[in-house]
Amino acid sequence: MKTATVADLRNSFADVSKWIHNGEAVTITKRGLQFATLVPLRARKSPPPIDRTARLRKMFPNGPVKGAAQDVLDYDRGAT
Repeated sequence: MKTATVADLRNSFADVSKWIHNGEAVTITKRGLQFATLVPLRARKSPPPIDRTARLRKMFPNGPVKGAAQDVLDYDRGAT
């Protein structure tokens, strides 16, 4: 674990942030005493991609609806 002072954070933050970016935890000291610990964030899992085609097949099992878009909307709204 690396160690940096509060003054290092103020004057050389770029160097300290590189350590953290490279996966190292950094202990911050203030007047010779441990003050804080900076650690890198854990990587987040990204959600699985959405299968849009499967969703469309589920919503419209018989394929695309035939007709003009306004006629389909009117039918769905019950205004036949």
